[in-house]
Amino acid sequence: MKSDNNSSSSLNIAGKIKDYLKLIKLSLSIMVVFSSVLAYLLVPGIEEKYENPLRMTILLAIGGLLVTGSANAINQAVEKDTDALMKRTSSRPVAAGRMSVTEAWVFAIAAGAVGIFILGYYFNWTAAALAALSLFLYAFVYTPLKKVNAIAVLVGAFPGALPCLIGWAAGDETLGIGGWVLFGIQFLWQFPHFWAICWIAYKDYSIAGFKLLPSEKGPTKFTALQTVIYSMLLLPIGVVPYLIGMSGLVSLFIVAAANLFMVWQCVRLYREMEVKAARRVMFSSYIYLPVILFALLGDKL
Repeated sequence: MKSDNNSSSSLNIAGKIKDYLKLIKLSLSIMVVFSSVLAYLLVPGIEEKYENPLRMTILLAIGGLLVTGSANAINQAVEKDTDALMKRTSSRPVAAGRMSVTEAWVFAIAAGAVGIFILGYYFNWTAAALAALSLFLYAFVYTPLKKVNAIAVLVGAFPGALPCLIGWAAGDETLGIGGWVLFGIQFLWQFPHFWAICWIAYKDYSIAGFKLLPSEKGPTKFTALQTVIYSMLLLPIGVVPYLIGMSGLVSLFIVAAANLFMVWQCVRLYREMEVKAARRVMFSSYIYLPVILFALLGDKL
């Protein structure tokens, strides 16, 4: 009997951990933290700024993960009824009823406060303030705006790009031009990335009442054209790191190739107008950011 109780307790603990990982959207949070950490490592002279660079990098990752997890938890607490309507989100812990809204809020407040404190205490309060701003914009502006107007995507692009600026600020609180360039790249990248996701999940989003595509008629030529335009805007900003001495010729060519590849995938979406083409844009965008950031970091190393 005792063995059965222990087994049941272990299953409950494992289930609770799994629910919390879903609550913070672990894969998305890791992606956000990844861009923040690489932006931090790209700050000139960061290797000499702290006695233990690895410890500081880990602290930045933990702080960023807590703040991002907080924003995602608030998102799920606010959208529990909406999440329950959609196949891709109905299994989330709050939507499925495995976790109460109160529990999600308590976790979100605690995680957000601790994450912001870590960034402020161990790095600087500029990074902490940017993290707080990102959390506020995502949870309290972008999230409710999704049901109102497609401008939500524009609004959401700001907290979506702030991780790069937060990471840069952690190493350089004066917010040098390099941080703003990385912010600009990630800001523009989000439009083809997010619209591709919305294209694929259009039926689900429509059921939930989300208005996220640039055309009210859904996946249209106009929507596809917007992805092409924003991907093309990545071309000139991709040259800026080289022009300001942030990178060399090798990374310039890698960044240019990655940008052209994104443009090509968006053009294919415009020509084909199919879900599989949108899926290619989505997966290409997932690859794009790591390639860009590692290319810039590689030149620094």
